Amino acid sequence: MIVYVEKKVLEDPAISNDESFGPVKKKFCTFREDYDDISNQIDFIICLGGDGTLLYASSLFQASVPPVMAFHLGSLGFLTPFNFDNFQTQVTQVIEGNAALVLRSRLKVKVTKVYKEQKSVVQNGVKENGLLAGKPGKDSVKQTKYQVLNEVVVDRGPSSYLSNVDVFLDGHLITTVQGDGVIVSTPTGSTAYAAAAGASMIHPNVPAIMITPICPHSLSFRPIVVPAGVELKIMLSPDARNTAWVSFDGRKRQEVCHGDSISITTSCYPVPSICFRDPVNDWFDSLAGCLHWNVRKKQNHFTAEEDEEEEF
Repeated sequence: MIVYVEKKVLEDPAISNDESFGPVKKKFCTFREDYDDISNQIDFIICLGGDGTLLYASSLFQASVPPVMAFHLGSLGFLTPFNFDNFQTQVTQVIEGNAALVLRSRLKVKVTKVYKEQKSVVQNGVKENGLLAGKPGKDSVKQTKYQVLNEVVVDRGPSSYLSNVDVFLDGHLITTVQGDGVIVSTPTGSTAYAAAAGASMIHPNVPAIMITPICPHSLSFRPIVVPAGVELKIMLSPDARNTAWVSFDGRKRQEVCHGDSISITTSCYPVPSICFRDPVNDWFDSLAGCLHWNVRKKQNHFTAEEDEEEEF
């Protein structure tokens, strides 16, 4: 058995200086993020941390993802149902096949950026820099693809102006978002940034995509849910005053300029997340434990005497 860990874990002084860890360290391997492709060499993932650790692990696999067992060592822990206190017994049970899975859908995102050639003044066939002018060049196009577990966020960035972006569904313009931005999230991401922006929370077993505006300059723009099979496309509106910025699960943040586009569909590579009990109970336990969903002080019931008084 080969165990891969992050490089910073092996270099942690608290671990490297531990004498009992020395013999075990030789059995560990590491990898370089964005350079080494280890996706075909991993059969089982154990996450130690918070929800961000699971999002990071998901980003390492741009195709199929092995089963993930997430232990809660972070702050919130909505996506990490296992406690670390009893990890040996729990890991053994999972390896023996005594576990349920929830398939957390991801978004397949394609960012198309258009780089326009800078035009220079040409006089008598000579450019400003003194070189002979050749044939006019073409705009270059660069495409980048991402697999996103939580959400794609398009916002106004550092600009003081409202963002102004067009949203297309299967090639048809459905609306223009004028506000601080828009969130396109999976059911898993519906309990993250989208929930803070006023969206409904969707169980991860529901095949859907959530579209949530961020502080829209409209009293009637509510979050909507669309089928998982559609293709969304987001572009700057032609009359937008400024550019926008996009991020993917809070990472790879980049600027969106006029002519650029962001295409979003449901990925065919979900994240198989191992459940502590089952998909339904785990989700409602997280709603209650992490978000305190529907927590309120209960009213006392009426006594027999009070019931009689109410009748009169």
